[in-house]
Amino acid sequence: MMPGSTFGDLFKITTYGESHGGAVGVIVDGVTPGTDIILSEIQTELDRRKPGQSEVTTPRSENDIVEIQSGVFNGKATGTPIMLLVHNKDAQSSAYDDIKDLYRPGHADWSFDKKFGIRDYCGSGRASGRETIGRVAAGAIAKKLLLEKGIKITAYTKEAAGIECKDIDFDEIEKNIVRSGDAQTAKKIINKIIEARDNKNSIGGIVECVISGAPAGLGDPVFDKLDAYLAKAIISIGATKGIEFGKGFEVAKMTGKENNDEMDKNGFLSNNAGGILGGISTGADIVFRTVFKPTSSIALPQKTINKDGEEVICITEGRHDPSIFPRAIPVVEAMAAIVLIDCIKKQAALHE
Repeated sequence: MMPGSTFGDLFKITTYGESHGGAVGVIVDGVTPGTDIILSEIQTELDRRKPGQSEVTTPRSENDIVEIQSGVFNGKATGTPIMLLVHNKDAQSSAYDDIKDLYRPGHADWSFDKKFGIRDYCGSGRASGRETIGRVAAGAIAKKLLLEKGIKITAYTKEAAGIECKDIDFDEIEKNIVRSGDAQTAKKIINKIIEARDNKNSIGGIVECVISGAPAGLGDPVFDKLDAYLAKAIISIGATKGIEFGKGFEVAKMTGKENNDEMDKNGFLSNNAGGILGGISTGADIVFRTVFKPTSSIALPQKTINKDGEEVICITEGRHDPSIFPRAIPVVEAMAAIVLIDCIKKQAALHE
């Protein structure tokens, strides 16, 4: 097993497969026996992530139909590992023949080669966004378990190409193709993505995630703080470059009096901490933001070197998202859900 392909402790996932291999998927361990596993619920989440869903995503045609291979009997988890599988149907590996010996700018080509001495150059192999299929499939199970406890996770496009979504309507998020919380902002962002795509370029964006209904007491002091655990989960998603909680980096401009969340008998009077104090949830909404870089695969000439160290010009043709964040939103939700259900299981074990 490649180190780093497993995440979690009591609710544990291991993703597998490559972008242009036969299939991708996940093995989920730690699902309570008797839990209802409904295939259509998992498929709904995968449909939010799949390619080809709009004019601002890659045209690669994959239905991403999920199959259950083990761990479920008569629609219920048996307590053994659940294996979920999605076949790759529309891989076009020949598109990478001309650049197989080049180190594409912004990609993991150079670093993978230096670490392993070998790499799958077709669609970036394990570094491909298709790896996140397993995360979303496992996250669908985690989200279901959380909803049963009254915990809801919602992510949306907060900002892209310098255009910020300020008026957030959660009911609007799934009504537009960039998953913005505001319809007018969505139109502006879509135009920017199309403009970048037509210019053979790409743009980045910021995704905000709100976790409501989480009880106080989740997370552990020192090394296993809830925000540290969430940070690891979110930054492990390809193309993420940073994360902040609550007011985040804005606290550098505030005083202690301004930043501290005062309380009265009804609870917190503000939520600058983003629902986490001392690495432990407070019961307030958990709020964080993560930034996704512009898609590295662009069809503009860029300087690089090949495997022989020769300076060359690289043009990455093929089918690529001009922006990553619209399809990454269900991935962010999935990883947050996996962290939360794992922490809930740990908290329950603490008081046994």
